[in-house]
Amino acid sequence: MTSVLEFVNVSRSYVKGAPVLDGVSFSVAPGEVVGLLGRNGAGKTTLIRTAMGMLYPHGGDVRVFGLSPTEDPVAVKQRIGYVAEDQVLPPRLKIAELIDFHRHLFPLWNEALERQLLERFALATGAKIKHLSKGQARQVALLCAVCHRPELLILDEPAGGLDPVARREFLETSIQLLNREGTAILFSSHHMTDVERIGGRVVLLDKGKVRLNHDLDTLREDVCMAIVPRAAVADAGNLERIPGFLSVRMVKDEWHAVFAAGIDEVKQALHLGEIQCVSLPLEDLFIEMVGGDRRALEAPDGVAA
Repeated sequence: MTSVLEFVNVSRSYVKGAPVLDGVSFSVAPGEVVGLLGRNGAGKTTLIRTAMGMLYPHGGDVRVFGLSPTEDPVAVKQRIGYVAEDQVLPPRLKIAELIDFHRHLFPLWNEALERQLLERFALATGAKIKHLSKGQARQVALLCAVCHRPELLILDEPAGGLDPVARREFLETSIQLLNREGTAILFSSHHMTDVERIGGRVVLLDKGKVRLNHDLDTLREDVCMAIVPRAAVADAGNLERIPGFLSVRMVKDEWHAVFAAGIDEVKQALHLGEIQCVSLPLEDLFIEMVGGDRRALEAPDGVAA
């Protein structure tokens, strides 16, 4: 199946010798919903901006519908919708004027969907952008991003700063409206509950590298954490050699070691008797993978891209 979005060994630096992206590779298939996770500074926004053609990669390649977003920007952008937390709309324009501008940009603009969203969000088209609340401005941005029914929707922390009710409404609107029609969606979020509710696959960036690239069902069933006393294993290197190893960190006087393997499989590989081994909710997995005082290796085949 041809990918709608593909990152191949993408690298990007703002300061020489300090890469923000360091060999990132993964793809998004038609109709797929992928949650992009990572701490602040992990490279999420930089990666998204390379997909939008706002930034050039310093190494590797980015393809959107098989095209370069920097060499074929118009052909790419006509098929993409984009909303970001730091997106600024023209403050002096009325909602109607902004919609009219986008309607002329996109030949496939769907006026029925426009009316549906205006009604759902209760937006007054005569209101000026500068008079809107943060949530209303984000709703206008979403309307402008989706009414041409894009084949790919890219959301960069689009609901950041919104209250929980507004955030859920915003994300569920975008997902429900587009994904049921086959639109692929890549979205970054700090809210694990959002990712678990609407995502199908998770890509975790850490220090510019992909540490996890798995569908959510697999993460729930085939990733676990062993809690190993330091008295039983003095050197973390002994844990790193176990098949499926992802990361390890010291918490108090115990190793928290994460593996891409089932609980029984990990217990058998450890040969340490009654070692506690547990499944992890996504938020706990995120903390274990990117939290402080931990060591992580490149994930084994089938885990990280």
